[in-house]
Amino acid sequence: MTIQSTAAGLAALTLLAGSGAAVAQDLAALEEAAKAEGMLTTIALPHDWCNYGGVIEGFKAKYPEIKVNELNPDAGSADELEAIRANKDNKGPQAPDVIDVGLSFGPQAKAEGLIQPYKVAAWDTIPDDAKDAEGYWYGDYYGVMAFGVNTDLIDEAPQSWKDLTKPEYANAFALAGDPRASAQAIISVMAAGIANGGEPGEASGQKGMELMADVNKAGNFVPVIGKSATIAQGATPIVTAWDYNLLSWRDSLNGNPPVEVIIPEDGVVAGVYVQAISAYAPHPNAAKLWMEYLYSDEGQLGWLKGYCHPIRFNDLAANGKIPQELLGALPPAEAYEKAIFPSLEQQEANKKVVTEGWDGTVGAAVQE
Repeated sequence: MTIQSTAAGLAALTLLAGSGAAVAQDLAALEEAAKAEGMLTTIALPHDWCNYGGVIEGFKAKYPEIKVNELNPDAGSADELEAIRANKDNKGPQAPDVIDVGLSFGPQAKAEGLIQPYKVAAWDTIPDDAKDAEGYWYGDYYGVMAFGVNTDLIDEAPQSWKDLTKPEYANAFALAGDPRASAQAIISVMAAGIANGGEPGEASGQKGMELMADVNKAGNFVPVIGKSATIAQGATPIVTAWDYNLLSWRDSLNGNPPVEVIIPEDGVVAGVYVQAISAYAPHPNAAKLWMEYLYSDEGQLGWLKGYCHPIRFNDLAANGKIPQELLGALPPAEAYEKAIFPSLEQQEANKKVVTEGWDGTVGAAVQE
């Protein structure tokens, strides 16, 4: 996926039709309708993921009349779709209004009728290859798969995926999710597979599981979901996760313990997450207003503060909207030069192989 093609020069904010006054009028009407609903239910938004804590607080500050009801912050993408399925007839607080899922889960949700279309005002500044043409789902941010290493416990950090089989990493390595359900973990396996000689798609899934099986046989794989706390506790001194999560965890730990974030020399895979509104959203107007906030300059810069590259990054940069201190806080650009943006078809093929084959090939049931 080549989402880094420049968005500069695109026509601005044409979706809501006509003049700027028409846009403002429609947004004002949406705000009133959302305030009348009084609630927005989100799911799977950890506060230390992409600065979602700050983004949610920004939305609440702008719209104090709308209560944000947060469900299961640590849920995976598959769990989010299941939450919609399970609450189709439920208009209560357990029914999510909006979801934030891995790219391959967007088309799946559309095909199953779980989401509804809505095009935000900034629609034209979202690259075409990162959105559904009908507006059912659209990219929100991206990052690359990296290693987070507790350097109090690991003397020499791994520099490549194959390094993870080395004896010095006994009982040290974990994925940041269940590879049978978590997009983050599924893409981790893809990255490992590319490093292990597999082309993106079915081959990367198979080769990635083979490498993870080798890591497991070496006694290095820890079958728990890796996160900031498990890195700090030493339960999982090495965790593979999106760079933005690891950088956020590093900052939150503030040197206790010190955490080094490494973009591997091989298998650098970038992943896009997507937003969508539940077809059964109890608060559809609040959901649309949430989308408008996320794709506004303020919302996009909120994600950037959490080290995520927002989907409108190029548009914001071209128009001088990104503060220099934010640009300076990001990892060096050269670390991303090898990044591969797998196509949706490649991701779906990889996902199918991993979710169906993990138990038989690796045999490590990842749990909380």
